[in-house]
Amino acid sequence: MSVRISRVALAAVCLMWLAGCETTSTNNPLSKSGSSGADVTGSVLAPETTSSPDAPPLKPELLGADPNDDLSIGKKYFRQGSYGLAERHFRKAVEMHPRDAESWVGLAASYDRLKRFDLSDRAYAQAVRLIGPTPDIMNNQGFSYLLRGDYGRARAMLVAAQAKDPKNPYIANNIRLLEESAHKAKGVN
Repeated sequence: MSVRISRVALAAVCLMWLAGCETTSTNNPLSKSGSSGADVTGSVLAPETTSSPDAPPLKPELLGADPNDDLSIGKKYFRQGSYGLAERHFRKAVEMHPRDAESWVGLAASYDRLKRFDLSDRAYAQAVRLIGPTPDIMNNQGFSYLLRGDYGRARAMLVAAQAKDPKNPYIANNIRLLEESAHKAKGVN
């Protein structure tokens, strides 16, 4: 009987402690109103945008249906440079939605940053199977080869991407980065 009373008392104490716990935190990197004031939209590799009073309003269609789904969370972690956490969420996203090319590209880009090029090649191949060799995917693959120090394959992929989308500033920037890296004769960090 005394064991039962002590268990009930312990349960009551735990419930009172939980009732006083704060479930939200301003230091949460995924919260929209975190202390950094940053909100992220756009593609996986797009730069982070900060929300300020004079900034244009964010487009809700860029956030997806659920800003807390694994794809959105993976993008946020990727932009913060937390590539391991980004990989985890992109992997969950492709497990939930295996026909979502954006999730596969995010997973591949995360693997690139983790220097798991064998896995990034497989993820890029899956994205290409789904939507074909788009300039964006080819640009990411070219950057992947650049990270490896494989300048010949990087150049071929980036030139092919630029032929499909000659005005793309990201492709032009990666070609410029390739030329600088080739002159230094070492890979990109």
